[in-house]
Amino acid sequence: MREITKPTVAICTVLVFIFGCYMATRYLADAVGGQLPGTTVILLILLRITIALEVLLPTTLYLSVVIALGRLYKDSEMTALFACGVSTSRIMRPVFFVSLIIVAIVFSLSLYIRPWAYNQFFRLKAQAKANFDLTRMKSGTFYRIENGESVIFAEKVDHQRNQAKRVFIQSGHGDNLQVIYARRADQHNDQLSGIPILVFKDGFIYDFSRFGEAGRIMQFDQSAMPLEPRENKQLEYEIKAASTVNLVSSKNLAETAELQWRLSTPLATLFLALLGVPLSRSSPRRGKYAKVMTAVLIFAVYYNLSAMAKKWVEQGILNPIPGIWWVQIMLAGLLALLLWRSPMAPRWQIKKS
Repeated sequence: MREITKPTVAICTVLVFIFGCYMATRYLADAVGGQLPGTTVILLILLRITIALEVLLPTTLYLSVVIALGRLYKDSEMTALFACGVSTSRIMRPVFFVSLIIVAIVFSLSLYIRPWAYNQFFRLKAQAKANFDLTRMKSGTFYRIENGESVIFAEKVDHQRNQAKRVFIQSGHGDNLQVIYARRADQHNDQLSGIPILVFKDGFIYDFSRFGEAGRIMQFDQSAMPLEPRENKQLEYEIKAASTVNLVSSKNLAETAELQWRLSTPLATLFLALLGVPLSRSSPRRGKYAKVMTAVLIFAVYYNLSAMAKKWVEQGILNPIPGIWWVQIMLAGLLALLLWRSPMAPRWQIKKS
């Protein structure tokens, strides 16, 4: 159990670090561009790591079993165990116990924590788009605000004074289009509602129709514009963020596929860990990493088949029964086949003279 746990922690830590760095490069670009605040970026990265643990934990456990038992084969410790009468079923017992702990964690992640993390993730992104901050803008860059209904551009942004110069903002309302130009713009929050408001100074307002010739031009010394819609729009429904309880009673194919994915992940965690026992078998000369590539190939095939099966259920190509469960049945069948072919002890025996 110790030999399995140590590489599991090490490999999972490395994969989480790599995944976190990838997510950082993805969202830090938005932070630098002014689309996301720094605190939101950190929360988004942590939420994406939490979501990814559903896949990272089964993967690391699976590879750790192959590596740990491969080392025992390399050092001839497995040969000594078999020679002392230890069977394959006895070897699988500690693997099973470690797997149960990871299965419990993956069960919680898949059914409860992952939907919650997705819900928080989508909510943070929506709030970041709605709560646009003028001080995060970069000079000479176009930004979409108010859920894409408006576009704002500032030729120069003074971050020390929290103001922008030579600002253009375009907003559309039905068939009408409005363009505002101001020599200067400041941002502050409304004392009553807390909604951020842009205050334009010394500029013009152009109102005209998209399809007609009628229009008007107004000059102003000061004009204010809220950066959020007066009525906050509800978040769009995302199946990944739906609670598991709501998915159980649903007859929607996409929701059924999502529910089957969540339920199959803990089961696959157990199957993959046990599959590592027969896969790790090798001769001492080949080294402890001899079967790692084979294990990676099997996992890649399994994961892609699961993703394809989930997509086929969503599209109605596959019926909800068997749904994506046929992939789990194939994985269980492969495990049974390898265990059946795996000898309970080494093929060679010392014959008495």
